Amino acid sequence: MARVRDISVSWQVMSLYYLNKDRNGIGSDYLEQARNALGPLRVIAQAAEDLGNGIVGDLYTSFGRKVHLENKEYSTDLIVEVLNDLKLPATLMEAAENLELDEKILASHSRGMSLVGEDVGTPIISVNEIAFFGPVISPAPKGEEAGRLFDGILTMASFPGFFELKRTRTVGPIFD
Repeated sequence: MARVRDISVSWQVMSLYYLNKDRNGIGSDYLEQARNALGPLRVIAQAAEDLGNGIVGDLYTSFGRKVHLENKEYSTDLIVEVLNDLKLPATLMEAAENLELDEKILASHSRGMSLVGEDVGTPIISVNEIAFFGPVISPAPKGEEAGRLFDGILTMASFPGFFELKRTRTVGPIFD
């Protein structure tokens, strides 16, 4: 988005495990996958601390491509592969098992949720004190089309009484 709009992005980590662990009706397989994602989230949190917030988007993108496009499981091998791809220090691997980082993950997660409430998922976007869940779009628009969508969402979200816009999904996620 920063390529088509004059914005600066500050990333926060969010955990689907922390979001859903106490909710009823969440499948055990889903929750286990979310728990397995904590290792990569710890790596992301440590990398942000060591290398700056700018690396977070690259890490999320790399992990996302490998998990969602290449159907890879969250694992030590996945983390090593992502770190190698991005030419990041191998020492970041140690963060995957550092349970103390979970406090930072939960604090970041809680900051995001405090902006929009508990009845949402990911992504959460906050712009100029306006925060919202979404958008969930498949396939994701690119270039100026993404910019126009961003402008429209900000316009809707700027109305204090605007809360939700939703319809039933007719296709699964399309990653291109």
